[in-house]
Amino acid sequence: MYLNTISNSIYKNRKRKRICRGIGSGLGKTGGRGHKGQTSRSGGKIRKGFEGGQTPLYRRIPKFGFVSKKKIFVDEIRLFELDNLSDISVIDLSVLKKTNLIKKNIKYVKIIKVGNINRPIVVSGLFVTKGARLCIESAGGKINN
Repeated sequence: MYLNTISNSIYKNRKRKRICRGIGSGLGKTGGRGHKGQTSRSGGKIRKGFEGGQTPLYRRIPKFGFVSKKKIFVDEIRLFELDNLSDISVIDLSVLKKTNLIKKNIKYVKIIKVGNINRPIVVSGLFVTKGARLCIESAGGKINN
């Protein structure tokens, strides 16, 4: 057997259905549409999710949740990540982008207290939590906004 010999021979000689061509065709009279009703008529379609007039499932279930569009532009940095930047003393948005700690589309960054920092740094133009502020200032650093 070769790839060029494979064929879909089951359907090769199958004839198409000739609906509404008399009783002998097996699909005469109603043409396989049943009796009466919306789907028996021409152009009669039922939309997806339709339940015969009953309130459909997608409307019965309560609404919940919210996705903020702001989260695309906001990120957070942990203190131990700033401590790893040993050669940089002034930290701002552009420095974080250059060191690949945040993505290029980020506009707002918040420093959170996870880990510790052991050297003085100057933070400018970033948001800082209370705990992170205490750690930075106790290490001799400064926060400019």
